[in-house]
Amino acid sequence: MIQVKPKLITFNKFIAWYPENSEHRYELHQGVIVQMPKPRGKHSEIAGFLAYQLNISIRDRNLNAFIPRECLVKPR
Repeated sequence: MIQVKPKLITFNKFIAWYPENSEHRYELHQGVIVQMPKPRGKHSEIAGFLAYQLNISIRDRNLNAFIPRECLVKPR
């Protein structure tokens, strides 16, 4: 069996490629685009809780920021 290595892309190319009104979510894993299921159940609860807590901290510190419902995050 021949295994073909996927073409790796950069984060900036991923951002440029990302479809704006897609029904699907995508993540970049070590240079490979991976289609992800929409969050539901416990995952969705945890994400909502974290966004809520972060927004409280932002408000309490009078920061000019917010946590959007959906966004792309570039880890360092």
